[in-house]
Amino acid sequence: MLSALVFLLCCFQPGKSQRCTEGFAYDVRSRLCIDVDECRTVPGACRGDMRCVNQNGGYLCLPQGLYSQPFAGAESPSYTEPLYPDSSVGFPEQFPPPPISPGAGSGPGPSYPIVGRSSAPCILGYTLGEDGTCVDIDECEARSHQCNPTQVCINTAGGYSCSCTEGYWLVAGQCQDIDECRYGYCQQLCANLPGSYSCSCNPGFNLNTDSRTCEDIDECGTNPCTHGCLNSYGSFMCNCDEGFELASDGTTCIDVDECSFSDFLCQHTCINTPGSFACTCPPGYYVFEDGRSCEDLNECESGNNTCTTAQVCFNFQGGYTCLDPLICEPPYIELSDNQCLCSAENPACRERPFTVLYRHMDLSSGRSVPADIFQMQATTRYPGAFYIFQIKSGNEGREFYMRQTSNVSATLVLARPIRGPRTVVLDLEMVTVNNVINFRGSSIIRLTIFVSEHPF
Repeated sequence: MLSALVFLLCCFQPGKSQRCTEGFAYDVRSRLCIDVDECRTVPGACRGDMRCVNQNGGYLCLPQGLYSQPFAGAESPSYTEPLYPDSSVGFPEQFPPPPISPGAGSGPGPSYPIVGRSSAPCILGYTLGEDGTCVDIDECEARSHQCNPTQVCINTAGGYSCSCTEGYWLVAGQCQDIDECRYGYCQQLCANLPGSYSCSCNPGFNLNTDSRTCEDIDECGTNPCTHGCLNSYGSFMCNCDEGFELASDGTTCIDVDECSFSDFLCQHTCINTPGSFACTCPPGYYVFEDGRSCEDLNECESGNNTCTTAQVCFNFQGGYTCLDPLICEPPYIELSDNQCLCSAENPACRERPFTVLYRHMDLSSGRSVPADIFQMQATTRYPGAFYIFQIKSGNEGREFYMRQTSNVSATLVLARPIRGPRTVVLDLEMVTVNNVINFRGSSIIRLTIFVSEHPF
C-alpha cells in the first residue's frame, strides 16, 4: 500500500449562506465554489519525500518515487520519479504496467503516471478486471481507506476522498459540527443540533413553513379579551369600555366603582352601576340636568300636594306644608289675609302689640353663618319717633339676632348653624317710641322658618 494523506470537504451548500467549505473558494463571476489548488497556495503542503497532488476539495501527499517513466511512445507524465511498492495507505500493492492497445506506440500514451518496476497492467487505484480492462478500486467499500471515524469516505476514480456529512466541516482533519446558530440561520430562537439546527419562535409567533422565519400570531382572532382587543407585534393588549378597568389577569374587565372615588361625586347619594354610576335625591327633590345635583321639587306648582282649596300650599326645600286660613284670636280682628289688628279703642289691647303680621320662609339645613335671612322696617313713620327692633320670642337656642341697619329698619341674622328638619317660629318685635306725644307701641312679625332636612 502507498502512503497518502487525503483532504476533502463537502461543497458549498446553496440556500444556507454565500460561503464555501474548506478546500473551495467562491467565484464571484460564476457564483460557484471552485476547487483551491492547495499545492500552489499552501506553502510546504507536503513534507519530506512526499509530493503534493491536488484533489477536488483537497490534496494528496504521495511518495516522490511512486511513479516512473511512461510507456514507450507516451507523453511525459507529471511525475518521473522511480516508484516502489508501499503498503502503508489503501492502494494496491502490485502496480503492473497498463496493457498497451494496438497502435499505442504511434499515438500519445496515458496522461496518468504509471508504476515502474512492475508488470501490472493498471495505474494506481485500478485493478485488472476479468475482461482484461482496468476497473476502479472502491476503497470505501473495501474499507481500505484511511478516513478517520468522523469522516465519510467518497470513492473517486483511482482513489477516494474523505469528506464530512452535511452540518459538519473539516477542522484539523476532524469533522466538527457546524453551529448554524452563530450565523443567524433562525430569525428568532435557534437550537444547535449535531449536524443540524432547529428554529423556534418567541411567544406570540408561529414558525413559518420555511422552518426559519416567524410570523406574528393575531391573538385577537380568538377573542381573548372580555371587551376590546388590540393586536401588537408578538403580543396583544386588552382594553375596557368606559367605566371598567382591566383586571390583574390582563384580559377581563371589572366594573369601576366611581362612587368610592369621592363623596362629592353626587350631591346626595351615589349608586354604582355596571360601567357607570347614578345620583339619586331624597323625597321632595329631583336630579338636576347635570345628573349630580338635587333640585327642590315644588309640589305647590306641580300640584303634587294634599292641600285643600281652603288652605294655602307653601313650598320649602325638600317639602311643602299646607297653611290653614288665618284665624285671629280675640281681641285681635282680621285686618288682611296675613295680618291681625288689636284696636286702640279696645281696652284689652292696651298692653298688646298693635298688629301681628304672619310671614313664612324656608332655610337650608346647615347654612353657613353668619347669614342675613330676613329684613323688617317701619312702614309708618311719625315725627319725633324712633324704633327699636328685637326678637321677642322663639330664640331659645340663640341661633338668631337682630342687627339694626337704620333708625327705621333691621336685619335678622343667622348666627349659628341650624339643622333640620325643623320648624322655628320667631316673634320679631318693632317698638315705636315717640317722646313728643309720650307714645310707646309695638308691632309683631310672626316669622315661621321651615328648616330643610338636607343642605340643598
